[in-house]
Amino acid sequence: MLLLAVIHLGEEAYGVPISRELEKHRGKDVAVGSVYAALERLEAKGLITSVLGDPTPERGGKAKRFFHVTKEGLRQVHETRKVLTRLWQTIPDLKIDVPQES
Repeated sequence: MLLLAVIHLGEEAYGVPISRELEKHRGKDVAVGSVYAALERLEAKGLITSVLGDPTPERGGKAKRFFHVTKEGLRQVHETRKVLTRLWQTIPDLKIDVPQES
């Protein structure tokens, strides 16, 4: 999900917007600290890279760290999609009682 959020945000992919993007699609709060921890792990694996932007006054002179998906990260996203699609296709039709919204 994190890689997809970085891809979706493009040039605006840094901590807070990534966290908000995940919250929007998950419908749950996402801690920015946990997002940064996961981004560090993805960067260590070579799935994303990061660059520091220019410092901004509204951040007290602190620079934003922008993230981009690498070719390997993109390959992993496509591979995961293929695997999940195959798995979904093999699941029998499940009847789940879901309450109707009023």
